[in-house]
Amino acid sequence: MYYFVDETVPGGGKLTLKRVNLDGADRRTVLVVDAPLPGTNFRPSKLYPLSTISSDGKRFATSCFLGDGRTENAPFGLLVCDLEKAAVSLVIHGQSWCNMHSQYCRSTDPEAAHDILIQENHGNVCDVKGSITKLIGGEGADIHVIRDDGTSFRNMPWGRDGNESCQGHQCWRGRTTWGITSTGTREPRGAFLIEGQAAPHAGHVGLKTPGGVRNDLTRGLKEARFSHFAGDLAGKRFLSDAGPFDKGGRIYAAEFGEAGKDPLRNWKLLLNPRSTCKEESHIHPFLSPDGTMGFFNYDESGILHAYMVRGF
Repeated sequence: MYYFVDETVPGGGKLTLKRVNLDGADRRTVLVVDAPLPGTNFRPSKLYPLSTISSDGKRFATSCFLGDGRTENAPFGLLVCDLEKAAVSLVIHGQSWCNMHSQYCRSTDPEAAHDILIQENHGNVCDVKGSITKLIGGEGADIHVIRDDGTSFRNMPWGRDGNESCQGHQCWRGRTTWGITSTGTREPRGAFLIEGQAAPHAGHVGLKTPGGVRNDLTRGLKEARFSHFAGDLAGKRFLSDAGPFDKGGRIYAAEFGEAGKDPLRNWKLLLNPRSTCKEESHIHPFLSPDGTMGFFNYDESGILHAYMVRGF
């Protein structure tokens, strides 16, 4: 397991990447960042709470704030750590990368294993410490794929057309190169699940990207109010929360059909968690890699806990 010890402050401090066996043995320091990132004047701080590792276990990525503690609306960036060379690089940065949500493609294909799914938030505003005061504006989030060396920047064909907008959650479908996102639309009203494949960057045009391929996974349902979701590693099972969230939310399980062709099928309502579904207590379900266990958050008791459900 890899983890960070974060002793940074905007413009300074120290960031340490460590590794430990799952039995607690052989704890090691992999690398230390206590100076500007190579080739830049930026110091990383305020690490994003999600990180990701490549399918071959050779590279580790996360995002961070790059401000100096004095400048408003300073940039954020994506860090990629080469675990074999114990080296770190900044592969993309800018003011719009405050909520990057980075995820390595889980494919074992040598090329696809370098792809990272990232989220761009145009119009966000942050203070000198990197705290977000406005997350997004305009046509909504923009989802891209980038190679972990900073090349091959591509679009995912979702949102930004004046009707459809990305909710802000996305994931890869099993070990494929298909991504999945949740969208909200003005007409028809709903929150749908759309899968798609990356296409060459043609501006921040989302759904209108030339050559974009997409498939509505929720077509045929009478009601779609989906938000956070995940699939298993084999790309067979799917788990999602759904509204109405003002009534405690719901958790559904489903199965994948053929990628790019079929909708999700065999929907099953697992439970109503009766959560408050506030910003800090999203249900946000996950599947174990083998698809046999589901995990979710809820706070019916007044205290936020993580729970597990089996047998679905």
